[in-house]
Amino acid sequence: MTRIFADGRRAWLARPAMLAAVLGFMTALPASAAEFDDSCAMGLASGQMAKTDCSVTWTDTDGKVYCFSTEASKEAFLKNPEENLKKAREFLAGKQAEAAAGKRDFGETDVNARVAEVIAERSKDGTFVFHDPKLDTDLNLIFEQIRVVRGMSGYGWFANVIFHDKDEPKKQYALDFWFKPDGDQLKLFDIRVQKGPRRDGDGWIMVTRLPVAWWWLPVQEHPGDMEVTRAWHVMSAIHNYIAANKNADGAIEVTDETTGETVPLEFIEMHQPVRRLKSDGQYFACTDFRKVGSKDEYYDVDFWVDEKTGKLKVVAVKLHKVPVQEDGIWTQIPRYKFEDAEFDVTN
Repeated sequence: MTRIFADGRRAWLARPAMLAAVLGFMTALPASAAEFDDSCAMGLASGQMAKTDCSVTWTDTDGKVYCFSTEASKEAFLKNPEENLKKAREFLAGKQAEAAAGKRDFGETDVNARVAEVIAERSKDGTFVFHDPKLDTDLNLIFEQIRVVRGMSGYGWFANVIFHDKDEPKKQYALDFWFKPDGDQLKLFDIRVQKGPRRDGDGWIMVTRLPVAWWWLPVQEHPGDMEVTRAWHVMSAIHNYIAANKNADGAIEVTDETTGETVPLEFIEMHQPVRRLKSDGQYFACTDFRKVGSKDEYYDVDFWVDEKTGKLKVVAVKLHKVPVQEDGIWTQIPRYKFEDAEFDVTN
């Protein structure tokens, strides 16, 4: 039934029984009907803790609702939902067992608090100072917000934090803070620029640094079969090695096998693809480093990784190309070549 007001507006009058039914349904609806406390189901199956807003969901035949961080995560999950649900539950059961054994179970609140501590420790007059190795300059940044926090079993916690330039508020940066559990503390392992500013007309936009940091790859792709060695596994082993072997100045020291010189190097970025040597199964990836104290001396460094012990481990670090100055210009000269070597690309 419809009633027409004098000004032409319409008001729909619902029947009392229908109205009562609707109100009753709304009252009965739980605050959150999703399983796993709104965490990404595919993330859990991959050994990751990733909270979602449940904008992407899937309902099982038993009526249970599962949330996903992206449509791609949902698609990967539905390739084998039974197996992925099993993995997710096993991962959560393992976390509960650790908690029962007295192991500190860190969460997003702990990570947020730790980010705040690090920013306070490294700030001066309200400005967070971070040395950008790619630009070889100190960034003076103002904190805006923690955009998202991710947890990965065996790797730690990663907070994606938004800052802006002290003098240009529209010039934004996204930094990844990497923490690892250490007893009852979260130890800062590394900080990397995930996105940096690029001029766009009269303003600025944020663009992703390439290649994407290794810890972001599984969040985006959610590989369904974690038993298969993927490129991000190899990249993570190399990033772990670099972070663990930095000296007090934030550099790693690599020996030039030709000259015997030990060179302090600052990590810039890693190249893709990751390759696997057919002859012995070793993986390797090329990386860019810059000599500490120099603006122009860049080194191409190869990291060799194997899994003979059942765990990916860096077994060799070699200077592939070294800087040589010719007529006032620095160029890279190879120390060795891959003659007759056959490789597979690792995705």
